[in-house]
Amino acid sequence: MAAIAVSLQDGETKSFPSGTTVTEILKDLVSGKQRKQTVAVKANGALLDLSTPVTSDLTLEPISVFSEEGVDILRHSTAHIMALAVKELFGDQVKVAIGPAIEDGFYYDFDREKPFSPDDFELIEKKMAELAEARLPFIRQEMTRAEALRFFEQLGEPYKVELLNEMDAETVSLYTHGQFVDLCRGPHVPDSSWIKVFKLLRVAGSYWRGDEKRQMLTRIYGTAFADKKELQQYLTRLEEARKRDHRRLGKQLGLFTIQDQIGPGLILWQPRGALLRRLIEDYWKDEHYRNGYQLLYTPHIARQDLWKTSGHLDFYSENMYAAMEIDEVMYQLKPMNCPFHIGVYNAEPHSYREFPIRWCELGTVYRYERTGALHGLMRVRGFTQDDAHIFCRPDQLEEEIFNIIDLNLHILKTFGFDQYDVYLSTRPEKYVGSDDHWELSTQALKQALEKKGLTYQIDPGEGVFYGPKIDIKIKDQLGRSWQCSTIQVDFNLPERFQMTYTGDDGNDHQPIMIHRALMGSLERFIGVLIEHYAGAFPLWLAPEQARIMNITDDQGAYCDQLYAQLRARGIRIDKDLRNEKLNYKIREAQLMKVPYMLIVGEREKEEGTVTVRRRDGQNLPAMTPEAFVDLVMDECDLGKA
Repeated sequence: MAAIAVSLQDGETKSFPSGTTVTEILKDLVSGKQRKQTVAVKANGALLDLSTPVTSDLTLEPISVFSEEGVDILRHSTAHIMALAVKELFGDQVKVAIGPAIEDGFYYDFDREKPFSPDDFELIEKKMAELAEARLPFIRQEMTRAEALRFFEQLGEPYKVELLNEMDAETVSLYTHGQFVDLCRGPHVPDSSWIKVFKLLRVAGSYWRGDEKRQMLTRIYGTAFADKKELQQYLTRLEEARKRDHRRLGKQLGLFTIQDQIGPGLILWQPRGALLRRLIEDYWKDEHYRNGYQLLYTPHIARQDLWKTSGHLDFYSENMYAAMEIDEVMYQLKPMNCPFHIGVYNAEPHSYREFPIRWCELGTVYRYERTGALHGLMRVRGFTQDDAHIFCRPDQLEEEIFNIIDLNLHILKTFGFDQYDVYLSTRPEKYVGSDDHWELSTQALKQALEKKGLTYQIDPGEGVFYGPKIDIKIKDQLGRSWQCSTIQVDFNLPERFQMTYTGDDGNDHQPIMIHRALMGSLERFIGVLIEHYAGAFPLWLAPEQARIMNITDDQGAYCDQLYAQLRARGIRIDKDLRNEKLNYKIREAQLMKVPYMLIVGEREKEEGTVTVRRRDGQNLPAMTPEAFVDLVMDECDLGKA
């Protein structure tokens, strides 16, 4: 039998008979503890099951079940075990769709006349535990696509048949464990005994292939870990996330509402939410003015021809709403603000001496999102971008990117975000513009990041169709990442719209256009803020900074006077003069996350003071209204520093 040479990275090379499985090879190359934790291996960049026979020289990299890749494999295998449990419990009345590993867990989609509910979890989890104890091996086999089609047709699994019909591959891989067979690339854990620490979490409706016109399936979400402690920590984080859910807090705090009568994905801002939004917008405008930007306002619709010129109809039409006819001309809602800013630019000639030109707009745009993808403020159909476009000369490009990054990080830090991940997204498969322009743009972004000393990751192929971009994903108090900021370099739109400026040589030149959004969608950013602070905003952002409350009706007139005085000084204040017990009023103010409660009794009325209580329960000494104003102003200035 022919021999093969196998080694670990930076390890000794040994010979084995061709066809020796990875498991047998690891017995010779890997020590006990590491071998027991190895769930799969990587060979020449490809993940392999431990049962794979090796027939050529390879360098193997063991994948620990505690690593990110190892946990993904464990979770994917757990999804398969859950599907087997469901099939054994509910039989032919259930058809299976897909079941991948996802961030923090896994899911599997099922077609069942009676949808699953959390009431079914205990039964399913019990069956999963039994299957885990049975040490069922995950057995991989290959079939031709035609053989696999016949196989799943005989099983009566229409969703697998549809997937196979759309594949181009001549052969496909299947995995069997117990009586369950699934169409899958793998790899998987060696057997079901690895699946010990898991939890089913929730159910949701999911249209097959994300298409509202297709069958509604039931999606069961779960998670799995290699360690019980990690599962418990995760469940604790989930509970904390539930408490911070912006949809629940948005209702509790009276910030926003979404109503079916208006339409899904369309936000109605209530007075407190509108005030919060105004505070953010005012700060944003002030910071941009200080950094050399000018404010624009543009329409919500435009002639369809504009979107043809910009390329959006060719590259973005699936995210745009249908055209409407006005005076026998087709118009469409805007998905972007960029062409409007170009229209302002092209309204008059420009000289190289004017550059850079920095224009910004809080522009509301409209993009189609499937109903199943909508999620509170995080994913909506109409949202406001904190948009800006910079027009500059080539010699100014790097400095402008520097300036954008500095302003970006300053604003994020002001809102309490100083942890983030940075990504450089490169050219996608479908793009416009010359390769030279793409290379120049990508290098400009890359050099700016490196000169700023920012650690970043390459995100291959995730640039927009007209140019590469920098994406900044902020991290909230729970360590979750949220896409907000983006910086994009664009040679394409200036060329499409024939933008020019007169250079110092007297000739026409094409400006470079930089697109950037610092908070991204204002709606999503506010949703992240709500969850980051659990609704307890810092004082400078709080829609209601203080609430006056009397002890008896005798202090009512003084409270009214105090309310008018503090409101005139710019304090965002409310009053609670109801004939209720003081502790009840305090509790209600705490539930509304009001930073300060101003308590007025007979002594405060006589002395012209207030007793101040923080929302965390700390009591401050009695002070004059003027002293309280100074306290608020100082704290707000410190918060925005």
